[in-house]
Amino acid sequence: MQAYQYEKDKRYTYEDYSKWDDSERWELIDGVPYAMAPAPSQFHQEASVEMLTQIHAYLKGKACKVFHAPFDVRLNAEDGDDTIVQPDLLIVCDQSKLDGKCCKGAPDMAVEILSPSTSSYDKLQKFNAYLRAGVREYWIVDPIDRTINVYLLRDGEYYARVYGETDDVPVSVLSGLSINAGDVFPGEEEPKMEEAEQTAVE
Repeated sequence: MQAYQYEKDKRYTYEDYSKWDDSERWELIDGVPYAMAPAPSQFHQEASVEMLTQIHAYLKGKACKVFHAPFDVRLNAEDGDDTIVQPDLLIVCDQSKLDGKCCKGAPDMAVEILSPSTSSYDKLQKFNAYLRAGVREYWIVDPIDRTINVYLLRDGEYYARVYGETDDVPVSVLSGLSINAGDVFPGEEEPKMEEAEQTAVE
């Protein structure tokens, strides 16, 4: 399969993105393509599955839905449509944003589980993209430090609180649900690795 030939200095939209016949996964931030990391580690997968399981069980019979990557989120679908991300987990309560293929607009909550190759990207580019789009709650889950950083949107800014592996972490967009961090970070710690910077294709 031939990889798409990206043009330097061009800014892409969902229309372009949807036509790419590529074996790699991509995201767009302000029209700039970012190649996604290789397959996630065991620790990343364990954290993702545990959180998905807890959230899915809570949402049975409720209107909100939880999805896991890969699932496209068109953060600014009505204004440029040039920022498409695939959070590790997301919660959508407004069913009108779901069109059978993707989420059009900001989800209520996005969760990113850090990998060494995407850490700075999740903390900077995606953090700012979620903030601009108005995502009400953004979690950054760190399997190495065994922490969960929770960012809640108030008056156009994110306010942070950090939770450790012994904490129950409340999900603000879902009243009554808390995630047991001890179950998210079970067993041995993930070995520390040198962080690699996520790079844009420009």
